[in-house]
Amino acid sequence: MTKLVFMYAMLLLSTGMIRAQEKANPYGLQVVTKPTQYLEAVKKDSNNRMVPLMLHIPGLVLDIKYASTENVFYTKLYDQPHAWMRLPAAKALANVQKDLYAMGLGLKIYDAYRPYSVTCRMFDMIPDTIYMGLPWKGSKHNRGIAVDLTVIDLKSGKELQMPTPFDALVYASHPNYMNLPEAVIRNRELLKSVMQKHGFKVDPVEWWHYNFESSQVFDILDLDPLHLKEAAR
Repeated sequence: MTKLVFMYAMLLLSTGMIRAQEKANPYGLQVVTKPTQYLEAVKKDSNNRMVPLMLHIPGLVLDIKYASTENVFYTKLYDQPHAWMRLPAAKALANVQKDLYAMGLGLKIYDAYRPYSVTCRMFDMIPDTIYMGLPWKGSKHNRGIAVDLTVIDLKSGKELQMPTPFDALVYASHPNYMNLPEAVIRNRELLKSVMQKHGFKVDPVEWWHYNFESSQVFDILDLDPLHLKEAAR
């Protein structure tokens, strides 16, 4: 009998250790790594739902840089192009698109949701604490409430001239940098004003990066977009 109790105790202990290992993060962060965890959060609050932007925002253009080598890392970080955000952020971005459409303009998305493991990989390649997402904090991209974007002219399909290309790690990329042509500043400020109107705040060092402001705290996710697609069915 004593042997059976001992074996049962060891089983409970080993199961607990396995669960602890699954949740373990070198920085003590709670990271959602299983679709079932994500679905539980959605069941509790529909605002936790991740949605594909292309299905929620008419006329949206995608140019997902990390699905190619056309980025600062010169490395393909996503298997396929994707752009997902939390439901409230997607709804707000749809309102931005609506306002821009009235001006003959539209949005082009460079990046949106980014799995936490990709943020860690980025930092390993460029360990910069100013421009890179920090693995010990987790990025708002990892939480599904950040988006990298620019503005295009609907007739030509061309991007409006902005201070720098996407992912330029220079002072000119800062949203308050002023040593620029007036037309460029106007374009940047137009984007900033429309985004702010609908609840987004520009990043302090990247004119293209906007965070959706919400009182709700969203989980850090490390889920492949394929898992999000399957969970959405």
